[in-house]
Amino acid sequence: MAAHTDQFHLNARGKGTYEISSQVASIVAESGIQHGTVTVFVEHTSASLVIMENADPSARTDLEAFFDQLVPEDTPYFIHTYEGPDDMPSHIRMALTRTSEVIPVINGRMTLGTWQGIFLFEHRRAPHNRRISVAVVGE
Repeated sequence: MAAHTDQFHLNARGKGTYEISSQVASIVAESGIQHGTVTVFVEHTSASLVIMENADPSARTDLEAFFDQLVPEDTPYFIHTYEGPDDMPSHIRMALTRTSEVIPVINGRMTLGTWQGIFLFEHRRAPHNRRISVAVVGE
């Protein structure tokens, strides 16, 4: 069994979804692993990862709007607001999604579906530099 790890940074301009599929695919290709899995992990508590529709951006717009309604900013009973009104909502949004995704690797490629992409889901309004770790394991 072989393993290959790497990291990359993404400069998120603020709340929204940012596709990272091509960066992860490049790391999978560099690994030389033909059959196994790739794990993608975001090293932050106010951003998450989602596998989502990558053909029509309106699907991601709807996802973002849903989370804005589900966990609104300026909720009066939140006490963790040191970094602003989007501080606690960003942590809750992260907890409701995921900080990692595991995707099968077959014949040296991720097995994402035709309309699937891997996205960083940024939950903070301000720009942030996000670090993403990738581990490819297999043979």
